[in-house]
Amino acid sequence: MASVLISQLDFILFFYGFAFILLGAVCFDVVGKRSGYEAWAVFGTFAFLHGAGEWLDLTALIAGDSPAFKTLRVALTTISFLFLMESARRNLGWLGIEVRKWWIYIVLIILVGGTGIFGGVSLANVVTRCTIGFPAALGMSLVFAHHARRQSGLEKWSAYSIALCLALYGIAAGLIVPSADFWPVSVINATWFRETTGIPIQLIRGVLACWLAASIWALRQRVLVKEVASERYTASARRQGVALLLSMAVILTLGWILTEGLGRIYQRDVEQEARGLIDLVTSRADSESVAVDGMAMVLAGADAIIARTSGAGQADAGRAKSVLDLGVAASRAANGYVLDSKGVPLEAAGLANTSVEAASLGSAAFVQAALLGQPGRHFAYDEGGGSLFYYASYPVRRTDGAIEGVVVLEKSLNALAADANSLNRPFCIIDPRGVVVLANRPSMVGRSMWPLPPAEGARAVAASPPPIRDAMLTRPIVDATWAMLDGDRVFLRRSFLEGTQWSIVIAMPPMEIYASRVVGIAITFFAASFAMIYLLGKEHSLRGRIQTDQRAELRELARELEAQATTDQLTGLYNRHKFNDALAKEMLRAEPLQAPLSLILYDIDHFKAVNDIHGHQVGDKALVRLSRLMTNLIRKTDILARWGGEEFIILAAETDGQMAYRAAQRFGVAISKIEFEEVGPLTCSFGIAQYESGDTPETFVARADEALYRAKLNGRNRAELATGHPVQDVDP
Repeated sequence: MASVLISQLDFILFFYGFAFILLGAVCFDVVGKRSGYEAWAVFGTFAFLHGAGEWLDLTALIAGDSPAFKTLRVALTTISFLFLMESARRNLGWLGIEVRKWWIYIVLIILVGGTGIFGGVSLANVVTRCTIGFPAALGMSLVFAHHARRQSGLEKWSAYSIALCLALYGIAAGLIVPSADFWPVSVINATWFRETTGIPIQLIRGVLACWLAASIWALRQRVLVKEVASERYTASARRQGVALLLSMAVILTLGWILTEGLGRIYQRDVEQEARGLIDLVTSRADSESVAVDGMAMVLAGADAIIARTSGAGQADAGRAKSVLDLGVAASRAANGYVLDSKGVPLEAAGLANTSVEAASLGSAAFVQAALLGQPGRHFAYDEGGGSLFYYASYPVRRTDGAIEGVVVLEKSLNALAADANSLNRPFCIIDPRGVVVLANRPSMVGRSMWPLPPAEGARAVAASPPPIRDAMLTRPIVDATWAMLDGDRVFLRRSFLEGTQWSIVIAMPPMEIYASRVVGIAITFFAASFAMIYLLGKEHSLRGRIQTDQRAELRELARELEAQATTDQLTGLYNRHKFNDALAKEMLRAEPLQAPLSLILYDIDHFKAVNDIHGHQVGDKALVRLSRLMTNLIRKTDILARWGGEEFIILAAETDGQMAYRAAQRFGVAISKIEFEEVGPLTCSFGIAQYESGDTPETFVARADEALYRAKLNGRNRAELATGHPVQDVDP
């Protein structure tokens, strides 16, 4: 399971970063144009920076890393955690904890920077996570837990969910980190977690990031539901939330399937390339050894060699030496030996640089095998000279089949090593113990490929001048496998050299696989971004329409309330309150300009009798009919209002008393000609007053009222102008 998940580390990092980018977008959407939400903006900045940092880790995994790029990523991680800590600091006031010492940030930056300078970037990454990330996440967890206590319903559980998620994330991102030489990360770290659970810690962080984004999304929705206060929006918000979660789940799942499919296509290519390369190297090694094996067999059957091992004279010894020299030259061997049945060297040729002393050949396992009748093969590594040698031994038999001696040929494989060093893939030759004796990567030489058994490991260390360092793999390679080699996932293929326990291993970095998987990740990113933008845009559009409708309803309600406050409910004319406002304004305008201004106050003659005889409903109809008539008779600049009961008043601007008096007479004539339903004809009495300097609204209306009173005393159905102004009657 661990190897499967590790192979998906690129998609896990993408998922991890995307969840935090989504979280940042949600946080800034909560802020909007609201005031007092600055802490959410700080938290959102943390989310954006942290998500970007995870995508930089993804870039390093795919395109390769460098010290400068690693430093940049650690710096970005540190900055993101500082924003998380600042968000916690601003909110801890809810708990009564005032953290005002901002200089603590300078101390933390110096701590992380100093660690990076003196201890390396990797150690700085561990320190920033432990000293900044963990306490910052824990502080925000306490903030949301306290917030949850003051809430109810879904908002309460969303806040508790965020608090729990932040606490777990603080542990996963702030404590389960790369191993370092201090407690607790020396014991509990990312390697320990992967070996214990089989799950890379990045996957846990990604799941927690997704959980955190979903929980804050739910909390955001509750805030918006309260603000919008619309059942329509509430129902739509639930649907949009479910749609967003389902679409993200579907897109990420399909994206993972697509990414995995594209990766497997190139994975097969990598495996085939590895098979071809190792077959090529093995074939090259076999071609070197086959020539030596064949020549050893030919020499073992030569009459001169047989005679020499049988104890022939000096002449046969010279012929045996000549034959051995020719065999060494023909096979391009470095050295050749003829040994008797006891393993004692009889003849030697070449005598070039060798990894063994001729005197010790007799005790070698491959020589003993030949003395027992089996051809021997052996590889040896000269640590002093840094050369690899191949030994072939073959028994020398008499005509009756008895073994008289052994022919040994020794060949340097430096040419093979030179050819292998030209490969652009990590390559090594390992001995039967599993120790790398030759490699085209100097850092691999002298290390064990996999953990050695305790006894074998002790013997290996004792036998090797350079100490064997930590193993590169966790278990031996049988044939081919995907594994983590010094922290990098590679495809390893192993092939044994024929007839020996020595083997060749080639490592294939999966850069092509990552390059192909990037296509799947990119498609997933664009699909998820499009779905998120579409659904968020749809939600914003709906919220905007609802808020626009609500504002329109409020404006309509305001107009209705204003109309109710300024108009008479029965007649639709202005009421007394609205008329008083208009009167005060016109009087203020008329005074400095000395502009004429008049009032016409009138009521219906004998209207009480109408109500008593015909009822109030008939009387109300008469009032409405009269109001409509007068609305059509007055000028557009005049203001008509119901003064009370059957009394009405007209404010006539730019009109003196004489003009108002004549207008009132015309109104009276027009009214008297109308037949009112169920009532018949009605008449009105009019009192007219012209504004005089020093008038107040009260005195101005009182003079018009006094004129109306006189009109009633003088017989009704007539108009009277307030005293002080001569009257000029007009014909009706």
